[in-house]
Amino acid sequence: MDHAQKTCGTWDSPISAKMVTNSSPHLHFLKAHNNNLYWVEGRPWDNGRNVIMCRFEDGTIKDVLPAPFSHLSRVHEYGGCAYAVHSESLYFVNGSDQRIYKINLSSGETPLPITNDSNWRFADIIVDYYRNRLIAIGERHNGGKDPENVIVAIGLDPFERTFSKTEVLVSGSDFFAYPRLNQTNNQLCWIQWQHPHMSWDRSELMLADLTNCKVTNVRKIIGNQNESLMQPHWAQNGELYIISDRSNWWNIYGVELRSVNEKYTLLPLVEKDAEFCAPLWQLGATYFDFINANTIACLYTQGGRWHLALLDTIGKEIKEIKTEYDNLHSICIFDGQLACVASNSSCAPRILTIPSQNIQGAASELYIPSGGIQKTAKAPVHLNSQDLSKPKSLWFYSIDKARVHGFFYPPVNAKFRIPEGTLPPVIIMCHGGPTGATGTSLNLKIQFWTSRGFSVFDINYRGSSGFGRKYRQSLSGAWGITDVKDAQFAALHLTNSGLISGNQCIIRGSSAGGFTVLAALTFTDTFNAGACYYGISDLEALTKDTHKFESHYLDDLIGPYPLERKKYMRRSPINYADQLDCPIVFFQGLQDNVVPPNQARKMAAALQKKNIYHKHIEYSDEGHGFRKAANITHALETELAFYLEVFG
Repeated sequence: MDHAQKTCGTWDSPISAKMVTNSSPHLHFLKAHNNNLYWVEGRPWDNGRNVIMCRFEDGTIKDVLPAPFSHLSRVHEYGGCAYAVHSESLYFVNGSDQRIYKINLSSGETPLPITNDSNWRFADIIVDYYRNRLIAIGERHNGGKDPENVIVAIGLDPFERTFSKTEVLVSGSDFFAYPRLNQTNNQLCWIQWQHPHMSWDRSELMLADLTNCKVTNVRKIIGNQNESLMQPHWAQNGELYIISDRSNWWNIYGVELRSVNEKYTLLPLVEKDAEFCAPLWQLGATYFDFINANTIACLYTQGGRWHLALLDTIGKEIKEIKTEYDNLHSICIFDGQLACVASNSSCAPRILTIPSQNIQGAASELYIPSGGIQKTAKAPVHLNSQDLSKPKSLWFYSIDKARVHGFFYPPVNAKFRIPEGTLPPVIIMCHGGPTGATGTSLNLKIQFWTSRGFSVFDINYRGSSGFGRKYRQSLSGAWGITDVKDAQFAALHLTNSGLISGNQCIIRGSSAGGFTVLAALTFTDTFNAGACYYGISDLEALTKDTHKFESHYLDDLIGPYPLERKKYMRRSPINYADQLDCPIVFFQGLQDNVVPPNQARKMAAALQKKNIYHKHIEYSDEGHGFRKAANITHALETELAFYLEVFG
């Protein structure tokens, strides 16, 4: 078929905004229990509900969480894994009231609450089988400015009381994560960290004994001021392992106890310029698991792409398992198989399995979500592979000769091509965090644009994770400067390389990425339009009106407040709205507790005063990050219409 020439941005696309929301459910938090595999599937088309699913030993797959219940924790506001299985019972945190519920998996009865205190939130739940209780991260809200974060125990004795008692086991630190019991249930380890640090800057590994039901002999065993720790994990033989970035890269280490004065050291299993985890935004993520006491199945990312590998704990050797997938997370061993969530640029996430006894054998797809539309093993059946843009890993030099990474997607459509003598517009996409990263999974939010004639550059600006501690910390004290320059120089590099039109540069981002958008549009003249999803415009206001988890995040990204108040004022786009001279569209949820809605309102009001074309859209039923299909669809369609208006 001949490709018709048509103006970029106006191509008829087979990828609708509704398809974007319905085609790719989110898969997270794989767990094994009694040869069954459990996971969480997020369904935007089902009012944003998160359903717990199970693949039973006989091969059947079904939902085990009836509507309207939804798995969702609000600990740290970002939540994470918040369910556990014990015997025939599933325990989970319900999104609407944050209580822990119990459901009998064999009878399928209606879930019943086991906690009653509305002041509590829970996440990262594990089962203490020996003492018949749950252990979890707890967050208690008492009406003050900051909630109290602790590790709690929740009894499971049905004859003791109507509701289980929430008992504090560990307190005294600002934050906790990964409570994990050893094989004999007599020791408990966890990670903790204190303000003003984030967990990916500085954290500690703690260990305690369990005497009867109490935590005793608490001691710090690993942690220094330049070390971030992740996912402590006990092997079957009682050895403890953990991920540390003390070498600049998040690698896996064994924890060795020396008998003299009970000193602990870390022994690297492999020293690799790769990251074996991602930042701890959500609790309970898993990046490695044990096939046996001497063999670890693990995930690592290098150059923005994820890999699956085996790690020999004795020989200290790593061997990659070759698959066609390069975006992987949530690894788990169950029923003699290795399982993880896998995707690539051609296929949306699915659950991949490999027999642990034949680890280099062919991988199989245990579960492919159907979403709101029918799918084949690769993609929605009515999508032509010629309509899908493939990401190209690209490095470029920013203002100070620092190398910066991103993925470039050229415009692709089976029916259309770029008119001769013209170049496509570009959308520079800025991820959130800013300690986040972009990957290569099939993302119809990107294909929505490329199939219409836009090129997209998904940037991993400095400060992103996946490229080592130094790269991640290169945004320290420079947020609003380094990320903006990286986005600016990305557009200049693409223009100078002849890949895009330098007169049609759009910048788009959400949350922290939304701040980069507003700062780039305020303090540079590189971009011609922007889209800001629940982004920050007033940094000083954010220090006074955000949640505990991120309340000191800016101390590192900008400087301690109020000591460095002048920096906050200088870098806040709201204070320099008179410098804006290009159109912006704002999208904001009114239930957002991370970035309050008044920030977007102030920015829109400033643009209104200057008579600069803009749109300001609010959603009363959304928080920080949109979950509902109707809202996501409306936002995408509104954003597209906005660009078409701006560029005629």
